Amino acid sequence: MLGLLRLIRARRERSAPEVPGDTFYSRHVSSIIYGANDGIVTTFAIISSAMGASLGTVTIIILGLANLFADGFSMGSSSYLSAKSEHDVQKKQGNGADLDPHEPRVNGAITFGAFVCAGTIPLLPFLLPISMVHPFAISVAATAVAFFVVGGMRSIVSPRSFIVCGLEMLFVGGIAASIAFGIGFGIERLVS
Repeated sequence: MLGLLRLIRARRERSAPEVPGDTFYSRHVSSIIYGANDGIVTTFAIISSAMGASLGTVTIIILGLANLFADGFSMGSSSYLSAKSEHDVQKKQGNGADLDPHEPRVNGAITFGAFVCAGTIPLLPFLLPISMVHPFAISVAATAVAFFVVGGMRSIVSPRSFIVCGLEMLFVGGIAASIAFGIGFGIERLVS
């Protein structure tokens, strides 16, 4: 986290914005943002639709954890297969000499890790052993902060500001969460 903050601070202090060179983050930003965003969106969508349908905390925890690991695995393995396919295309075109054979596995692992880590955030208020009066409200706030921070992290490799990148992801994530809550709310009203 300190490294991330240093990069953001250093970027702000420069007169002309530059994208960092060949760093781990710059090479894997796509996998990190894709996995983290999808983890937050899908987990919060499950929580939102379950809350809209008036389902209980135990159901939310079961669905949330199942989503974290099953969808996280699906995202990670899809990232792996996608990167492997890109490598295969490059090799077939004669451009494969400089390719790292481990890169597809690294992309898959990063996508899975980012999905599970970020996707846990909306679920935490339901998982914590302390009794919370309004776990959904806390989940909404935690999710909004997570969307904003993950979105803002894009500013490290983007010419746009942390705030603009953060607000963009918060806006898109908010739309997805609203759709999920509305569907859960509407279906619960239809079937009861």
